[in-house]
Amino acid sequence: MTRLDVDAESVAEPAPEGLGPRTILLESREVPLGGVRGMSVHRALPQRDLPMVGAWCFLDRFGPQETRMRVEPHPHIGLQTVTWPFVGEVRHRDTVGSDVVVARGALNLMTSGAGIAHSEYSVGDGPVPLDALQLWVALPESRRHGGPAFERHEALPEIALPAVHGADGVATVVLGELGGAVSPASAFTPIVGAELHVPAGSRVRIPLHPEWEYALAGVFGEGIAAVDADESLPVDAAHLLYLGTGRTVIEVSAEADTTLFLLGGEPFEDDIVMWWNFVGRSHEDIVEARDAWEADASRFGHVVDHGAERIPAPPLPGVRLTQRRRRL
Repeated sequence: MTRLDVDAESVAEPAPEGLGPRTILLESREVPLGGVRGMSVHRALPQRDLPMVGAWCFLDRFGPQETRMRVEPHPHIGLQTVTWPFVGEVRHRDTVGSDVVVARGALNLMTSGAGIAHSEYSVGDGPVPLDALQLWVALPESRRHGGPAFERHEALPEIALPAVHGADGVATVVLGELGGAVSPASAFTPIVGAELHVPAGSRVRIPLHPEWEYALAGVFGEGIAAVDADESLPVDAAHLLYLGTGRTVIEVSAEADTTLFLLGGEPFEDDIVMWWNFVGRSHEDIVEARDAWEADASRFGHVVDHGAERIPAPPLPGVRLTQRRRRL
């Protein structure tokens, strides 16, 4: 999904040395997308003080709401889009010839490389119930200049989350690896994105890699994450719970059936410049991509079954775009 809010914030302060176990509860913010979509989203990433978790650099929840989505062709560079729906169907079309309907239970993964464009329409002519997560993964230097690609995966691995008490939970591994289960989707850095289900009245254990950093986002219900022997914090749809590195396990309990989404991965190799729909490493990367889109350059191709309709790039801010650096 395209981002219409233009964040020109630049942070020049140095990143802290090392990460280590830490718990920081970060509030998601509401972002009105406006235009013909008339949609609002709740954005958990990026945060002012936390631009990334591993390679994850963007997390929106659009919904639950009833709306008519019409996102015309728009570009991306330097990232993968991960669409993980809960309710409703959205038609995805792109410049590598994909024309699919995004629905519950299937992962739709688009890899932009040096450039791709796509559109997203809700299915039907009128407003429909929609609810989904839209996430971005920053591509490493070794892949960000490559070609575009699209994948759809309907068979994703599941693992049991052992119960401390109550019933076992279940994790669906959407991207990357969790507890030895590996998603079939293409990943270019050590990473995990997983949907977690915690049964009512249960407390379950989630395995982690101590060298990776993690965060938990609430989806449905409210979990309680036992992050240390004497500290527990809530995880709900209005917050992102950042966990840092250095953990081998975390326990989550829930009074009612609860769904969470786990983000994690090896801390990313670079600081990034992220503006509009582009992820680069420098101001020049962004300017070059914007100019190419505005010039209708072949770099982005043409979205299948579309005419001349497209979303124009917003104007660049009057400051030099700089890399986003964590301040946690």
